[in-house]
Amino acid sequence: MSIKSRFTLRQPVDIQCVDIAGHQALIIDDFLEQPEVLLQIAAQSQFEIYPGVAQQKGYPGIRAQAPEDYSQVLTEFLEPVMRQFFAIPEELGLRKSICAFSLTTTPAAELGPLQRTPHFDASTPHHMAVLLYLCDEKHGGTGFYRHNTTGLQQINADNREHYLDVYYEEINARRPAQRYFDDSSAEFTFLGMIPAKFNRLVIYHGSLLHSACINPAISLSSNPLQGRLTLNSFFDF
Repeated sequence: MSIKSRFTLRQPVDIQCVDIAGHQALIIDDFLEQPEVLLQIAAQSQFEIYPGVAQQKGYPGIRAQAPEDYSQVLTEFLEPVMRQFFAIPEELGLRKSICAFSLTTTPAAELGPLQRTPHFDASTPHHMAVLLYLCDEKHGGTGFYRHNTTGLQQINADNREHYLDVYYEEINARRPAQRYFDDSSAEFTFLGMIPAKFNRLVIYHGSLLHSACINPAISLSSNPLQGRLTLNSFFDF
C-alpha cells in the first residue's frame, strides 16, 4: 500500500501557534485523515518496556515502533514547517529518531525521583519534540514549567550544568512527591498545558521543561485502545 493511501493529512492543514510564557509551540488538530489506522496498528503491535524504566528513569511506560510510512509522511510535511516557524537555518541537516507508539503504564508508587518532576529532552537549540495524541482529553496533556530557583524554562548548553547542579541538589535535599507531576510545586511553577485531544499533533522545543500531565485513575493501561496512547518523534537540526 502506498504512503499516500495509508496516511494523508486532513486538508486544509490548520497550524496554530501558541505562546507558553514567551516560548512558541505548534498545534495541528485533526492532523490525519484516518487516525484510526494508527490505532489498529498499535493494537496489533508488540510493545516493549522503555529503556531506563527498571532504573526508574525516562519515560514511565512501554513503546512500539510506528509504521515507517507514517514517519516519512510526518517528516516530509514537518521539516519545512519547523524550519519556518522556529527559524531553523536552512544549512542545518535533519536528524530524526524513530517514531514510537507510547503508553504510560508505571503506577505512581513505582516512579523514581527523576520521573516525578519536569524534564527536558535535550539542550541543543533546534531539538524538536513532536507528539501525536491518539487518546482524548481525559488523559491530560503536556504541561510546561519554570524552575523557581534558577528561573529557567529552557535548558541550553550554557545553563545546562548549572541547572542540573541545582536540580539534583534540590532532589537530594527533598524528594519529590510520589505522584505524576502536573501542577506547581516548591521547585517548579506551572506555566500552561496543551491538552490532549485525539488526532492532535503538538510540536515544541525539547529543551523546554515539561511533563506529561497524566490521570493515573484511567491512563495507566497497556491497552492501546484504552490507555494514554501517543506517537512520539524527535527531530534535531
